[in-house]
Amino acid sequence: MKGKKMMKFVLGFVLSVGMAFIPLMASASEVIKIGKIDPLSGTFGTAGDMSGNHYVQMAEYINAKGGPLGKKLEIVKFDNKNNAAESVFQLKRAIDQGIRIIGQGHSSGVTAALSDAIVKHNERNPDKRVIFLVPDCTDPSLTEIDKCNFWFFRWGSTADQKVAALVRSLADDKSLKKVFLINMDYSHGHGTSAASREWLKKVRPDIEIVGDIFHPVGKIKDFSPYVSNIKASGAGAVITGDWGEDLNMLIKAYNSAGLKGRLATFYVGAIGAPSALREAGVGTLQVTTWHINYNEGNNRFTNEFALHYKKRFGSAHDFYYSDVIPMLEMLCSAIEKTKSVDPLNIAFALEGMKVNIPTGECEMRADNHQAVMPQIVSVFSKKGNGVKYDAENTGFGWKTVNVVPAKDLYFPTTCNMKRPSK
Repeated sequence: MKGKKMMKFVLGFVLSVGMAFIPLMASASEVIKIGKIDPLSGTFGTAGDMSGNHYVQMAEYINAKGGPLGKKLEIVKFDNKNNAAESVFQLKRAIDQGIRIIGQGHSSGVTAALSDAIVKHNERNPDKRVIFLVPDCTDPSLTEIDKCNFWFFRWGSTADQKVAALVRSLADDKSLKKVFLINMDYSHGHGTSAASREWLKKVRPDIEIVGDIFHPVGKIKDFSPYVSNIKASGAGAVITGDWGEDLNMLIKAYNSAGLKGRLATFYVGAIGAPSALREAGVGTLQVTTWHINYNEGNNRFTNEFALHYKKRFGSAHDFYYSDVIPMLEMLCSAIEKTKSVDPLNIAFALEGMKVNIPTGECEMRADNHQAVMPQIVSVFSKKGNGVKYDAENTGFGWKTVNVVPAKDLYFPTTCNMKRPSK
């Protein structure tokens, strides 16, 4: 099924957003199981649970139209406690249950561990191969040099792509002279820091980086000492790739200190962060591939999908992980095209696939299996004047300030991928 045809297919049932879903009983042969390995407990459990709901809703919409090849998608959640070793254990559990499609989206360190484990499993078990689909995780190295592999596909934008968009927006402020970097102390945070340094040097070499801090993941209960360093530095902007509860606590400490420097973020639209921002957070920037107030192109599809999500999962829960949509859409298209659920066939079909999305086009690069799509920079603003829908019932929401087209985000790759024979 071609990209446009698949988009029409999805649109047909998504626009009937008010329909009632009738649970359907299906035999094992009629079900395509997708194992989602992410935190469901602990500090980051809320984020994992929320993103899992995105999978579930998209699967239900697809199932409402019969599913790919007449099969139903079933999302099976596994709690990895945001731990790499636990993730590999849960991968084994999923494989033992006959699951051959794995999804995961929180923590690049976990992604790296799963990617490596899947490569080894597939080499040892060619009759039980697994494909790995990731709608998040920003560490650029995952699709570069020796870490890229045939079985790994990422729809989540890399730190390079996200930072490129954020820095371009920050660069427009000619009064900005100092920037502070604060990130989690693991591969994602280090990738964000490196990308920030690189892009600031390219776009605004006159800007001084006055701090570059890495903090423990999920262990800090009081971010005020870090915020004190930011305040003392005189930074006019702070770039952070923090997410989940760490980001929420950083925001609270930032606001409590009365800092006015602009926050430039990756994940501030996710659950809890807008509520932490509120009026003190006006001016905060985020970079995403979509937000509900983005009104260019065919946005009705995602808007209605997002409003249904909010209605179903609670008014304080916003639809955020929009890359799950093209991920599952392209998976279904690959299954339809190959008339197969075999991971090898799906992987070859995904390479180079393009699909229309509300913000333009999403392409899965064949050379490194990294999706490329426009990056949307938006600013946290009071409802009204471009902000039709607020975030988490705060009276504040996201307003587009810059769009970086996909053509500007095709960065050179060092990936030298080894492909199995068909």
